[in-house]
Amino acid sequence: MNRRLFRWSVVSALAGFLFGFDTVVISGAEQTIQALWGLSAGMHGLAMGAALYGTVLGSLLGGWPTDRFGRKKTLFGIGVLYVLSAIGCAFATGVSTFIAARFIGGLGIGASTVAAPLYISEIAPPAYRGRLAGMFQFNIVFGIVMAFASNAVIARLGGADAWRWMLGIAAVPSLVYAVMCLGLPESPRWLIGRKGDRAAGLAVLRLIEPESPPARLEAHADEMTAAGRPEHASTSRFWTWRLRVPIVLAILIAFFNQLSGINAVLYFAPRIFEMTGLGQEAALLQSVGIGVTNLIFTFMGLWLIDRLGRRTLLYLGSVGYIVSLGLTSWAFFTHHYGIVPACIFAFIASHAIGQGTVIWVFISEIFPNRHRAEGQALGSFTHWVFAALLTSFFPQMVTSFAPGYVFLFFAGMMVLQLVWVRLMVTETKGRSLEDIQRDLDVA
Repeated sequence: MNRRLFRWSVVSALAGFLFGFDTVVISGAEQTIQALWGLSAGMHGLAMGAALYGTVLGSLLGGWPTDRFGRKKTLFGIGVLYVLSAIGCAFATGVSTFIAARFIGGLGIGASTVAAPLYISEIAPPAYRGRLAGMFQFNIVFGIVMAFASNAVIARLGGADAWRWMLGIAAVPSLVYAVMCLGLPESPRWLIGRKGDRAAGLAVLRLIEPESPPARLEAHADEMTAAGRPEHASTSRFWTWRLRVPIVLAILIAFFNQLSGINAVLYFAPRIFEMTGLGQEAALLQSVGIGVTNLIFTFMGLWLIDRLGRRTLLYLGSVGYIVSLGLTSWAFFTHHYGIVPACIFAFIASHAIGQGTVIWVFISEIFPNRHRAEGQALGSFTHWVFAALLTSFFPQMVTSFAPGYVFLFFAGMMVLQLVWVRLMVTETKGRSLEDIQRDLDVA
């Protein structure tokens, strides 16, 4: 693989690291924040979900700057939003300023789930696209691990302001990421298909494929030009009957991703473990185990995604979801709490090797070049709407219903996901984006 291409993919994927860190770092501070400001259950849920509501808006609007200003400038802007959010959280004087700072970070998270996977998908060759675009998810998980580890270390240092350090430390990697984005080239598909700058697009293609003859690069540029025309991308409008297949696929993969309960487990892991009788410190350490499990199995997913394919990984993940969530539900109903940590780890492993690895890669592949940013925004928006709702209502769910019923509901949703994978999901492994476009652009 071209080392330059790998480096660009890694830099872009670091948006995922900040996404994972910012999303989960709150788990170590959420109970302290609730006690510090005397928050009711409703206000506590709003404060915890503030970043996700920003993420909903960021994902909804993220396609516009990605298409209007380009992938590179959007990625840089995402880094700036992360810096502002981390500083704002560290110096929050009350719940209102805290919510505002978390909301700004959420805007960055939402936009990153549009721009970063899309950018990597557009610069990567078909044989490596799954692994390279999947690095976004790997960095999300790595950020989660670092957030859990950082929380555990800072918590041991003690002090009333430990939670401020937990949240504020994210400013450092955010600043580094923003600076590194300045060294990225623009996507050739955006330059050729959206901006109409064939010369600049060809220059980037030469960097991506330095050993390809000029004739082959010209042919690639011709294909990108043709795929970007309205008559070859269904129509100039996004919401059309001809794009119904990729639209439905993007919505459903995002819907099922969140209805597994993944964000509830990541956000409230210490609280879930405390329900089983573990002490607060032990529960926090168990949460670090979640992050490590997630990282290991995401790495496995990256290794397998271009070998077994996206559909096979979704099958594996669905079965793992059903078994682990079903056993967790049974454990809470029968008070066999000792198996809950193992079941949660198995649940995380199933997510990491299945939905976690596949979702951002799959959404970035199934839309035409002309509508890729809009399609990525749609899938991301759907994902974060359900993430925000689930995170906000999960504390109330486990208060109103026995935990066994909550996990049983998640297991039932994963049965539906298994049926969906069997009936609707198409395989995109090893195919060019333009080939996938021709197959899914139906009359």
